[in-house]
Amino acid sequence: MAAVRNPIHRTCFQLMYACGLRIGEAAKVAIGDIDNIKGVLRIIGKGNKERCVPLPEPMLAKLRHLWSTHRNPRWLTPDRSGTGPVSKNALWRTFRLAVRAAGIKRPVNPHGLRHSYATRLLEQGTEARVVQILLGHVNIATTAIYLHLTEPTRASLKATLDKLMTDL
Repeated sequence: MAAVRNPIHRTCFQLMYACGLRIGEAAKVAIGDIDNIKGVLRIIGKGNKERCVPLPEPMLAKLRHLWSTHRNPRWLTPDRSGTGPVSKNALWRTFRLAVRAAGIKRPVNPHGLRHSYATRLLEQGTEARVVQILLGHVNIATTAIYLHLTEPTRASLKATLDKLMTDL
């Protein structure tokens, strides 16, 4: 994230990772979508479907700070004119530049932030059905792509199997 200089763009990317958002969802967060009291963020996702996702306190603090720098009455991440949200194209451009500046050679894209969010939740023991709801997936099969065996999962599984075998 350090390679992203624009604070509005950086906050969008942080929000994607912290809340599992798609790039378009992060771009279109309105001030009224943030519930400070409950610590949740209202998202209008694909197909105009609404969902609420937990908003971690450190991320909420970043959102407050960002808003204090521009005080746009409607958009958390306004475009340059202040009349609409930042564009997905602008975010994509910034992401590509940041990847290049960071020296990352593998093909990566902003959706990887959402993928990382889901993977980390599953690694920490969150049920797949809960992750499905948080991501706004209609079908659990869509969420199942995140159920791959990661290294920490493999290590944990191996330790469990080793213990089972010693108890025979």
